[in-house]
Parts: sequence; C-alpha cells; structure tokens
Amino acid sequence: MTHPLAGLRVVELATDIAGPYATKLLADAGADVVKVEHPAGGDPLRRWTSSGVEVPPGEDGVLFRFLNTSKRSVAIDWTTAAGRAELLDLAADADVVVESLGGIDWPAISARNPMTSLVSISWFGRTGPWKDRPATEFTVQAWAGSTAIRGTRERPPLAAGGRLGEWLGGGYAAIGALAAAIGARRTGRGEHVDLSLLEVIHLSMAPFTTVIASFGGPSAAYGRTVEIPSIEPAADGWVGFCTITNQQWRDFLVLVERDDLVDDPDLAHYFTREPRRREVYAFIHSWTRKHTVADVIERATQLRIPVGPIGNGETVRTFEQFRERGVYVPAPDGRVVQPRPPYRLGRGALRPFAPAPRHGEHAAGWAPRPPPSSGDGGGLPFTGLRVLDFTMFWAGPFVGHFLAVLGADVVKVESIQRPDGIRLASTQQPAAERWWEWSAMYHGINAGKRGITLDLSRPRGLALAKALIAKADAVVENFSPRVLDNLGLRYEDLARENPRLVMIRMPAFGLDGPWRDRTGFAQTMEQISGLAWVTGFADGPPVIPRGPCDPLAGLHAALALLVALEHRRRTGEGQLVESTMVEAALNATADQVLEWQAYGRLLGRDGNRGPVAAPQNVYACRGAEQWIALAVVTDEQWRALVDLLGRPAWATDPELATRAGRSARHDRLDVELSAWCAARERDTLVDLLLGGGIPAAPVLHPREAAANLQMRARGFFEAETHPVTGTHELPGLPMRFSGLARWYRSPAPTLGQHTEEVLRELLGLGDDTIAELRAEGIIGARPAGV
Repeated sequence: MTHPLAGLRVVELATDIAGPYATKLLADAGADVVKVEHPAGGDPLRRWTSSGVEVPPGEDGVLFRFLNTSKRSVAIDWTTAAGRAELLDLAADADVVVESLGGIDWPAISARNPMTSLVSISWFGRTGPWKDRPATEFTVQAWAGSTAIRGTRERPPLAAGGRLGEWLGGGYAAIGALAAAIGARRTGRGEHVDLSLLEVIHLSMAPFTTVIASFGGPSAAYGRTVEIPSIEPAADGWVGFCTITNQQWRDFLVLVERDDLVDDPDLAHYFTREPRRREVYAFIHSWTRKHTVADVIERATQLRIPVGPIGNGETVRTFEQFRERGVYVPAPDGRVVQPRPPYRLGRGALRPFAPAPRHGEHAAGWAPRPPPSSGDGGGLPFTGLRVLDFTMFWAGPFVGHFLAVLGADVVKVESIQRPDGIRLASTQQPAAERWWEWSAMYHGINAGKRGITLDLSRPRGLALAKALIAKADAVVENFSPRVLDNLGLRYEDLARENPRLVMIRMPAFGLDGPWRDRTGFAQTMEQISGLAWVTGFADGPPVIPRGPCDPLAGLHAALALLVALEHRRRTGEGQLVESTMVEAALNATADQVLEWQAYGRLLGRDGNRGPVAAPQNVYACRGAEQWIALAVVTDEQWRALVDLLGRPAWATDPELATRAGRSARHDRLDVELSAWCAARERDTLVDLLLGGGIPAAPVLHPREAAANLQMRARGFFEAETHPVTGTHELPGLPMRFSGLARWYRSPAPTLGQHTEEVLRELLGLGDDTIAELRAEGIIGARPAGV
C-alpha cells in the first residue's frame, strides 16, 4: 500500500526537537526524509537525555530514536566548499528542506531549483534585529509572555516545563512544510517558510493577550494566576479539574458540596476567584482530600465536569483509555513503547515505525520518481478548497484558520441557538451592543473565514447542512462524538452523496474506548498527558501550562487533513480521519514515557530549572516584580558569565566548569546569582548578558508583545477592520511565507454574516426561502434570547 506522502522528498538539517519532530510527522505519513548530520559526532541529540543519564556506548538517546524514526542519515560537512556543494545537490532534488542549524540559505536553494521550499526554524526568525540573539526556550518563554502569567504572587513566575514550545514549533513547521510543497505543485514556486519560536510560544502560551488589551478587556491587566480549580490533592494523589464555563463551575460547587455559593458573583470566573483563593482552596481541599482519585473522577463525570488523573512517565501508559485504544505501540527496537501518531486514517495507511538511522548510515540520493509538474503559476496553496467548519473554542477552529489564510474557502457554521462558545469570552459586558462580537480569541482564530448560522437540531437546518457538505471538499468538527451521531451526520451517509469528502473529527479522547463520551478541554489533556507533571515547583502541585494543548491538537488535525487530501489526490478517495486531542499531547510528552522505560528515571518538576541549562532560573532584579530569566547552556557561556560577575572566588570553583557540576550545585548558584541580580536594574542587566552571548530575557507580560521590536520587524501583527469592533491588530501565523506579504484578507465573521451569501451562492436559495428560514429561527445574526 502506498503511503499518502510517498515520493515527497525532505532534507533535514536540524537538531533538538522542533526540526526533527516536524520531519518525523512527514516521515510517519510516508515522506522520504534524509537527515544530514556533521561527520564529527552527528546530531548532538544522539547523546542527550532529559534526565541527564549518560547514553550507553554504541547507543543513541531514547528521545533521538523516537524523533528520528523512519529516516535516513547521511554525513556531510556543510562547512566546507565540497560539503556545501554536496548538500546543495541533495537539496536541489528535494521538495522541502527543514533546517535549524543554518548551513543552507534560501537564495542558494531557489537558484538551484525554484520548486524546492525551505523551512527555517529559529528562536526569533531568520530576519529582524534579534535574529542572532542567544536564547533557549526558557528565555524565549519569558520574552513571549508565557512565564509572567503562570503561578502565584507568593512565588516567582513559572515557565512551562517539557520543552513544550519546541514540540509546538515542530507541529507548525510540519504543516508549513506540507503547505509549501502543495503550493509549489500548484504554482511552480517554492516558499521560504521562516518560523519563529518566539511567535510560536506567544501564540500558544500567551494567546491573544495583545488583542484583549486592544479591545479593552480587564483580564489583560492581570499578572500571574492559576486556574481554580485545577490540580487538587485527593486522598491518594492528585486529580485535575477544568471549569471553562460558568455552568461547569456551578456544577463543581455542587460536587464539593458548596452549592450555597453557586450564585456568588465574585466566584463566577477564575480571575475573580484569585482574591479569595485561600478560602476557595480550603473548601475544595476539605472535600477532595476525603475521596480517592477514582471516586472524584466518577462523581465529577456524572456531573459532566471535565476531570482526569494526573499522568506522568510511569503511569500514563496505564490509563484505561490508552490501553483500550492501543495508543502506545512497540518502538522499532522492541525494548520500549512509544505513542503512535495522533491521528488515524480511514483509508490509506501511515508508515510503520522503522528504526532511527545510524550516524551516516546511508548514501546521499533519492529514489526515482516521475518529474513533478511545473504548476500553473497562480493561487495560494489551498485556493479552490472548500471546507465546512463545525468547530468551537480554539483547537478545532485553528484547522480552518490555517487553511483560510492560505487560500481555502472556509465556511464556519454556528447557530443562533448555540454560537461558538469562545464568543462568550467577550471583553464587553452583556449589556453592551453585540457583546458577542468582542471575543479576542474568536477574532484571532477565525479571521479569513465566512460565517453562517444553521440550527442543526431542526430538520430543515440539518438538510441545508447536508446539502452544503455535499458541495464541500472537507468537513472539520470537534463536538463530543455523540453529537454528530445523534444529529445523523455520520460520515458513511455523507460519503454516499460526496465520495471525495474528507471529514476530520477531533474528539478529546477518541471515537471509541471507555472515555469516548467524556468532556475534555486543553487543561484536561495537560493534566492527563504529563505536561502538568513537569511544570511547577518540586514542593507544590503540578501546574497546567494552560492552553497550549489546543493549538497542539489543531496543528496535528491540520496535518491529518492535508495528509488525507494528498491520499485523495492520488486515489480520488475521501475518508474519515480521527485526530484525537489527547494523543497530540502524548506525543509532546513522549520523552517522559521513554526515559522511564529506558533509564528508570521519572522526569518531574523543579521550578524554573531544567535539563538544557545550568544555571537556569528567574531572579528578582531591583524594583517590584522586575524578574530576569537566565539560562547558561554551554561552558563557554558560563565562562562569559563569570567574567561579567567580576570573577569572584565562588564562581571560579573548578567544580562549576561543566554543566553537570553546575547542575549539582544549583542551590549555591541561585543564592549568589539572586544577590547579584537584586542589586541591578533588569533591562540593563539583560543587555549586559546578551552582549556577553548569554541567553537572558526580562520576564514580560504578554500584552507587552505588541511593542516587541522583533515581532514588529517581522510583520507578526496585522491590522484588521471589523464591522463591529473597528480596527485592531491580530497576530498572524508564527512563520513568514516568502511569497505572502500578509496573512489576513478579511476579518473574523460576525455571527451569521455570510449566511444569505452562502445559501444563495452554493444552494441557489431565493429571497422568499431565506426570509422563511430567518422567521423560523433556523438562520439569524443574533444569539437566541439576547
């Protein structure tokens, strides 16, 4: 059986997580990925472990093996003239080159083959005043606004653990690469896709805060907070809750036997619970500590409160839903299990995992294939693609958002009875005119779409939806599995009318298994998958990163849709694709499961320390809430820091000369560096450290990103003029396409804005019929009851 991306040629010149994960996702779907490594030792990740365990001689680290499954490896010294020529020869016959190491540039690639695309992954992007600035994910989280909003005021700001931004960057790079390759087939021109991890992290971990501030929303002013409730102590461990809606909070109060507080307005939102945090924790914990995790989950599930166990590298494989669905599969070496790709095709097949290559195992070159067409010279990658978007909140709408900005006609379907729930996160009070149009996140992930309303609960509305689906290339939905089944929108029935239809379903836990019908949001996935387990202080509870599982799920669903469309291009077949939210998160926590099995090490949380750098922490500078993030990765950077410190006796201790030595003495380093930073002004100190080549950043609130010089220079923010909210800036995608001046061609639609247009254009409905539909409440432009 031919895999969907068979014949796609990809060169990888990358290390760490983002680049290798991007190309792994392509290899899983059948692409031929050639990993280029330097002859002297190869990819440094071969010898790296998250736990610091020394890799046995003759072996590669377990994370390297996971990220580089099913690839080939060639050894080329691209720093020499001969090696550079060999690399360019290899790239000239490729469809996509993915790089995070430099060594190859866009003018050289496009001169050799105008259809080859280049995906560059870097901390700040390959252009702009910060392009050469030293950084790590830890310092980039501080620049992006992620760190500043996580934690409590009693303790320092808290970065998310697990190198999560790099996993997200890999997902973005994968869909950027595949979109560029599809576009080149259409236009005959490749793209330089220039991805900034700063922008990835800002979008994913501090989402749309600049838009909230522009809209005048009060939440933009808050500092660091934790959600209440979130991860709470039970009688036998930790249990995770999520109360996104007010109804879920009210039901939670019933659960913990405090239904007397359901109408307390000060507790209606987690932001407003913060001033009464101690009081709220007291009554929550007095109840949760009396019950086991299993008992709490059973009781909360009966009330449809999102809830789950707190997973880690040891326990997550045993979760009943994952066992039942076979989520963890044997790695090629047979010694450990690893998460499967987080989507399942109804037709075609993904490639079975093959062992990661040995260093330099293969010869450079490609298998023969028919020459690619030169394209017709016009259009965006997805021009002509029609997508019906039946999604809500963040993860689902992301899929249509990505397709829309690259040319697809995406029609968002809501109803006046049940608008997209993210509209309720409005910056305006319910008394304001058209308050439901003032949700910053709604604007941010629905720009470029058309919007219609249809009441699917009534036969006439459902019939119209089916008629529109019959004319669509793809449908995307993220309801609970039972919803579409109850409506009668089953893929088998829809495909009889439209055999080429690709349908992406995005359940929280899957379309089968014992947790099939349970409610879950991004926070739930962070709790179950292990993402929360590695975030937080060692003496405190696990802490959710808060939100990034939404774009993580959306990225993988977008990839799954593109893979299914490639299968359709080859075979003419549509199909049903299941892209499961929690399984996307499990791929981003693969190293926890792998390290536990391979080395017996349970990765955990340790405040702002981490496995990449030592010292690594946030330190208070002169003044109130003036924090600096500092990360020393290399011994060379440590020597530079010692010089900036003035070479005090404690810093010249030979035991601190290596990262292992510094990591073992981190407590001592924190004491000394805390005193040094406390006497200095933050921004001056950041400049001093950066000037010495040492990764450092101020811990900024995400609203400050609107003034970020690097983001401004790259055109990350784009103005949109909306018929209700007026002109405001939206963040774009965290990558630039060389052939695109801007992302957004239209603002997010108002509720039902294009209903009449779409019904006339696609179904030929006339004025009288449309008037009847409006009178019956099947269509409309104002939420019912408002």
